[in-house]
Amino acid sequence: MTTSYQTESTALSRRYIITGSHRLSNYWWAFAISAGGAGFLITGFASFLQRSLFIFNKSANISFFPQGIVMCFYGCLGLLFGVYLWCTVIWGVGNGFNEFNKREGFVRIFRWGLPGRNRRIDLFYKIGDVEGIRVELKEGVNPKRTISLKVKGKGHIPLTRIGQPIGLEDIETEASELAQFLKVSLETSYELP
Repeated sequence: MTTSYQTESTALSRRYIITGSHRLSNYWWAFAISAGGAGFLITGFASFLQRSLFIFNKSANISFFPQGIVMCFYGCLGLLFGVYLWCTVIWGVGNGFNEFNKREGFVRIFRWGLPGRNRRIDLFYKIGDVEGIRVELKEGVNPKRTISLKVKGKGHIPLTRIGQPIGLEDIETEASELAQFLKVSLETSYELP
């Protein structure tokens, strides 16, 4: 729901497009971890062969036991984690939208998850069941800035994406606009480190 999100808006409905795993940083980390894992695995395998497979790397000088085995192990872990990151990017985990429709009287929160029985997370609520909008601010080493929807009998349902914290001014503006649009109260929770 930050200004970086695409928003489709009319007088009676609003739709906020949420970008999940399709961020530049996820592409970067998936590439870097995959390349690092492949490098470790190839270096460990080259130490087993007692040959240098890279021009710039003298892996023949590395003994296979224990250094080469450890490098193979770390290479396999790096490649597995890289494949996991690439899969989350390809599957679009976390992508979705928040839709608020006064004309038809519903709130819809949709996200894509990991493949399986519950891949589609699709929540529908009546606008009359929305009790308020809550902004949660936590400062410190790991800041948390979220907007959540307070629904009768369901508690607080987060509306913001996971990742980089949203600017304080942006989150306040968006939460107040959404509360005015839905004609509900706005609650703020602030926690110091």
